[in-house]
Amino acid sequence: MLEYEKSLKCITSGRSLTIYLEGDIDHHNARTVRSKIDTKLYIQRPDELVLDLSRVNFMDSSGLGLILGRYTRSVELGILFKVANPSPQIRRILDLAGTERLIKIENIPRTEKRAQGGEPA
Repeated sequence: MLEYEKSLKCITSGRSLTIYLEGDIDHHNARTVRSKIDTKLYIQRPDELVLDLSRVNFMDSSGLGLILGRYTRSVELGILFKVANPSPQIRRILDLAGTERLIKIENIPRTEKRAQGGEPA
């Protein structure tokens, strides 16, 4: 199994698609993760996309670009976009970049059963 395959899980609930990212989001994997998320968006066409960052340990500018790009893609497709559960370190990066002016960032309770039961993207 490739590294990005175990770091990206998807849960669909009604018309909402939640993507759980895990590990690092950096220049080594951002392009592949971006492609997987976009494929899910185009196939499923959800009303809402939530990126859950609760298990992201590290994010560089590539990770920030991934998030901002998914926001832009969601807006183009008429999909509501949210970021959920960033750790304090990741939240600081998002705050410094001013992302909350565009993107809703919130803490959503995460149940382990739902997060682990997701399908690989």
